[in-house]
Order: sequence, then structure tokens, then C-alpha cells
Amino acid sequence: MTPLNTFGAIMTQAIGLEEGLADYYERAGNSDQASACARRRQKMMRIRREAVLEITLEAIDGLDSDDYALDLEDVSESGQALAASTAARFYREVAPGMNVRQARRALERAAREHAGQ
Repeated sequence: MTPLNTFGAIMTQAIGLEEGLADYYERAGNSDQASACARRRQKMMRIRREAVLEITLEAIDGLDSDDYALDLEDVSESGQALAASTAARFYREVAPGMNVRQARRALERAAREHAGQ
């Protein structure tokens, strides 16, 4: 159980989530989704690097990595829908706590993309 209470913790979780989902979708034969996850991962890494100087150290409470665990073994259509739903929920719930506008917007966009909007 890892608390997601800092900018770095949230961005690290987002990068790991996209990395895991990219591998997952590749195994499931969904190369479009795998490519989209790889692009989001790169974007999150860039934002983490660039925004480090902008962050204000404010604690973010009530978030934990275990709440967003993914089942990356179930490559069925319903398993992929559940993984996308979990990723979208993660991004929706962490975005409001981000105090760096670029990071918040990227997380909100990732939520919309995973939700298929």
C-alpha cells in the first residue's frame, strides 16, 4: 500500500499505470490502445521532469495506490474495459489535487481518453 500524497508519487503511479497498460494491451492484441498508453507515459514523464521546479509542497490526502490496482492478466474484452475504467477513475480522482496546471490537465485528459470520451 503506497500513499499517493505528493506530486511525485502521483506522477510515478501514472507512469507505472500507463507502462503496465501498454504491455497489457499489447498482449491483448490491442496495439492502438498500447500506443496511446505509451504516448501518455512519455507525456507524464516529461511533465514530471518539467514541473518539479513548479510544485508547491502541499500534501494530497485520501489516495492510495491499492485503490487503483489493475488485473493485467485478464485480456478479455471485459477485462480491458475494467482496466480502462480503473485507469480513468485514477486520473479523475488524482487530477483535482494537483497544483501544477499542466499536470492537472494531462491527468484530466488521460481520464477522458481511458473513458473513451
